[in-house]
Amino acid sequence: MREILLEFQLIEEIKWGKLCFTHAGSNVAIFYGMKDYCAIGFFKGALLEDDDGLLVAPGKNSQAMRQLRFNSLDEINACTEVIRSFIEKAIRAELEGLEVDFSAKRNLSYPAELQDAFDADPPLAKAFAQLTPGRQRGFVLYISDAKRTETRKNRIEKSRPKIIAGKGPNEP
Repeated sequence: MREILLEFQLIEEIKWGKLCFTHAGSNVAIFYGMKDYCAIGFFKGALLEDDDGLLVAPGKNSQAMRQLRFNSLDEINACTEVIRSFIEKAIRAELEGLEVDFSAKRNLSYPAELQDAFDADPPLAKAFAQLTPGRQRGFVLYISDAKRTETRKNRIEKSRPKIIAGKGPNEP
């Protein structure tokens, strides 16, 4: 896959501990080596035409990134033209200045338990409001993912020290 990407005169860099390929300073593609598969991820993959449904969102909350996943070298070799096609589309998306709509990221739906916690604890509400939008989103997703009210409440209490400290849910 690396050889195919380099055919397109992309700049190869290490970002987030992974091989990342850029064009004119913009991220185009990145490699993933997972336990069960490897993948090439396209940063604006949600905007790429994919009539055959080959691109996969890496997570349920992924808005822009999409991946082409492979389970073997034979599979990669059999799909070289498909890979090239998606790379061309990804570069074209950058050249055309296409932008992913991240409004879902900005329009957070707070679980009732979190709003109740804010109402009962103004310092918590104030500290949460001072978090970056990404940290706020992380906490909202973490708390909202719980199915039971009791679990959501427990997650809020567990998160309180990090929120007060101005840290995100995945920060030490």
